Amino acid sequence: MLVAARRSLSLCSPGVAHCRTITSAKIEVNGVHLHYQQTGKGDHPLLLLPGALGSSQTDFGPQLKSLNKERFTVVSWDPRGYGRSIPPQREYPLDFYHTDAQDAVDLMKALHFKRFSLLGWSGGGIAALIAASKYPSLVRKLVVWGANAYVSQEDIINLDKSVADVSKWSEKMRKIMVEMYGAEYFIKTWAAWIDVIHAFGREPDGNICRDILPHVKCPTLIVHGEKDAVLLRCHADYLHKHIKGSRLHLMPEGKHNLHLQFAEEFNSLVEEFLMSQD
Repeated sequence: MLVAARRSLSLCSPGVAHCRTITSAKIEVNGVHLHYQQTGKGDHPLLLLPGALGSSQTDFGPQLKSLNKERFTVVSWDPRGYGRSIPPQREYPLDFYHTDAQDAVDLMKALHFKRFSLLGWSGGGIAALIAASKYPSLVRKLVVWGANAYVSQEDIINLDKSVADVSKWSEKMRKIMVEMYGAEYFIKTWAAWIDVIHAFGREPDGNICRDILPHVKCPTLIVHGEKDAVLLRCHADYLHKHIKGSRLHLMPEGKHNLHLQFAEEFNSLVEEFLMSQD
């Protein structure tokens, strides 16, 4: 494993006793140099998995900044083809969530974490579910939000209406992606992601990862924002029904990005779950 380009960003303020430092680096995993950020010194490692075209920088700022640094070691990463894990360019075969899941687990192994918890948003939640099902001895706990195990025709209609056309995004959302990727890569890659979601919709039962849910054995928290315009409530209910012993927490005002919109509430909820004795 090759570690390169290590940088540290201090979040200290004058007079603050405990400094919060975020280390940024790359490490070779499965033939790809993956970018990650790491902070905290706790004995419970966490990996944050971003959504489509997401990255550590764009998706998890409030979590890197504010999750308990004494209890947790927090790692956030850019999956291959996203953020600063380019090259390679992003590709979307039907098994790409499985590739992300394997990369995620192997990243944590490369960083010498023997057991860890996974926090996955949207597509990152799908990869986290797959990783937890495949490696039950490695994954301590699992938190997912905005994640789904299948794609229905209603989902396709909703997706096309809500986010498929980037010209209809807010200027703020579009600007973040263009600054990260450049307009050409962003538009091309987002269109490819929309295409693969349509392809999942043509699979039997719209399957993405229905079959793996009974194999998720770790304590699991499913969070859903009831004002999520991207993902319907039925998906959270489906995960809750098919992951034995899972908990479902609803945030009445939460949207798809509830962890950013209500960061303090979300972080407190997650910390309580991760520190609880199951």
